[in-house]
Amino acid sequence: MPEAAALPPFLRLDRAGTCVVLDLRQGMAKPIHLGSPLPADEDLESLGDAARRGRHENQAEQASGPSLLPQMGVEVTPAVICLRGGAECFTRFLLVQASAAGHECRLRFRDEIAAIEVECRWRVSAAGLVVADARLTNLGTDPLVVVRLASLALPVPSRFVAVTRHAGRWAAEMHAETVAWTRGVQVARSQGGRPGFGGGQWVMLSGQGTTESNGAVLGAHLAWSGDHELVLERDADDERRLLMAARLDIGEAVLAAGESFQSPAALFHVGEGGRAALRQAFHRHALAEVLPEVATRSPRKVHLNTWEALYFRHTLADLRELAEAAAQLGVERFVLDDGWFKGRRDDTTSLGDWTVDSTVFPEGLAPLIRHVRSLGMDFGLWVEPEMLSPDSDLAREHPEWCLSVEGQVRPTQRHQWVLDLTQPEAAEHVFRCLEALLRNNEIAYLKWDHNRELAPRAGRARAQALAHLALLDRLRAQYPQLEIETCASGGGRVDFGTLARCSRFWASDNNDPIERLVINEGWFQFLPPRVAGNHVGPSPNPITGRQSPMLFRARVAMFGHMGVEADPRRMTEAERSILAAHIACYRQWRECLHAGDWWLPEGLESGMHGWMVVHGQRALALLAQTRFASSHEVAPVRFPGRRATARYRVRLPEPWPEPASRYLALPANWREGRVLSGTALARVGLALPLAHPDTAWLIEFEELP
Repeated sequence: MPEAAALPPFLRLDRAGTCVVLDLRQGMAKPIHLGSPLPADEDLESLGDAARRGRHENQAEQASGPSLLPQMGVEVTPAVICLRGGAECFTRFLLVQASAAGHECRLRFRDEIAAIEVECRWRVSAAGLVVADARLTNLGTDPLVVVRLASLALPVPSRFVAVTRHAGRWAAEMHAETVAWTRGVQVARSQGGRPGFGGGQWVMLSGQGTTESNGAVLGAHLAWSGDHELVLERDADDERRLLMAARLDIGEAVLAAGESFQSPAALFHVGEGGRAALRQAFHRHALAEVLPEVATRSPRKVHLNTWEALYFRHTLADLRELAEAAAQLGVERFVLDDGWFKGRRDDTTSLGDWTVDSTVFPEGLAPLIRHVRSLGMDFGLWVEPEMLSPDSDLAREHPEWCLSVEGQVRPTQRHQWVLDLTQPEAAEHVFRCLEALLRNNEIAYLKWDHNRELAPRAGRARAQALAHLALLDRLRAQYPQLEIETCASGGGRVDFGTLARCSRFWASDNNDPIERLVINEGWFQFLPPRVAGNHVGPSPNPITGRQSPMLFRARVAMFGHMGVEADPRRMTEAERSILAAHIACYRQWRECLHAGDWWLPEGLESGMHGWMVVHGQRALALLAQTRFASSHEVAPVRFPGRRATARYRVRLPEPWPEPASRYLALPANWREGRVLSGTALARVGLALPLAHPDTAWLIEFEELP
């Protein structure tokens, strides 16, 4: 093993507009530049010296400054915590090896006394994101318990002064909350075996005055579908750190001599181009390096999901009629939700018994699937493979397959137990059930749900998460064209680890368009809307009770992966006509919506939301007002992201919202289109009637030759 003296003084990575420079001269690994490119001939020694600070009176003489592997007793939150023989290991890691090749570097740290080695790996992706992970090895002879191994422990430059995290609950996921980065420690973690509704494993840091199109911004994500831990700290010396790790229960990760523990990946991007540049980098990375090919190569088909149309009220006649009504609207995929399997008449029974209910489908699903396909749609099916009902044949036959603690009560949530997929027999049973459904039926799509937390975790939460991913891998290997949607009571389990196996995520069980505008803003900051299910629900909404006009519901649902959750048979003729027109509009614009760059308009007042999606010479925008504005004269909304000197024809597609359209000046000009420069759109903007609630304008932009 090379001595520390043999270390290179610096490591540098450059790719896709991202530059990383690490200073190794003090035997650690200190980032001295993260972000936009430096000149190729930059003097790294001068750069490192310029970033170095002298020690003040109350610092340890051995203080080495920020490092990729913060250690106990030096920084507040250590990247590594281990136990050996029931006692905590007090570690002092030294950097013993460092190398870079291509767009990747590896750093090996070792503590000879504690007999632990950690290898940190950083890679810059083609989209300019840094992908980081770590591997810990037990070099001793006694077992080693891993309590924490950070995927990312990042010293953060002091120019980042604000923190955007996400709070949430069921039906109200990913609500962004931005606060000043104050001194002290902020911690977010999940403890239910999945990331949870708050989106704690997504975080954005920003500089003073950062806007949509300008300013310093850093975004990070832990690509892990189990429990997570996020730590943000700012100490008395104003050093700032970001730590992301998979959260472990003690005993979940025990290493024998020579064994290793691998962390999940964490990803981050640093730039000076504002929130839009961060958003677009994450979108490009997800589309190029995360999502399966089946999710990125084909148009995203309009769905009709049966849940809010029928709930458990399944009859073959109703389903056939519903499919016919869906096809008339232009729907391209019919998804049969919960209630199709043996004995399932409500949510208290039958999970785990994945056989078709013969009382509803005496000939199986084949007649319904044939009818759906004859109408020009493909067929999808809802499943919840990781759960079982106490009242089910599976629970009666194999009660030992329930995730539980011996001698304790098995608690239910949503009338469910968790199936212990860490038991090979249980995992094999689930695979056989799903494989039989896919083998015997023309099923193009599975909506894979996960409706409760792991409680008790029984020391197997990490293993359960890995078993879930392994099951997805096995199924996709046998059926590579199968599309899978990840759902966990909505957005309770959405991450790059899961999305590497799935074609779509369900952002929320809440289809209320006003709620979805807020929810989607959180998700779309990091995830491409191409894979975000966004549906037109019924009115009044079954969760919020709010009534919304069809024009508003349909326009909000266009911006994502569009679908319908309502029953078209219960709509008025006018509602069906509006919905059909917007499905056609979505199909016309979906290449732009799903391949373009997403921007937030600027100048939005409280209660207003919007998007602009730019693809080539075309762009489509949504402006939505959710409340009654404080003034009739709402300020103009500005649209960054267009070429400053180019000219654009700007049109407002009809139908126009009421009563807002009564206040539109010179409506004939908006039908024909007004010509404005990119500079005018970004600096002056458009003054549209946006004073009334439930107002949604579509805006088309066409770049002129």
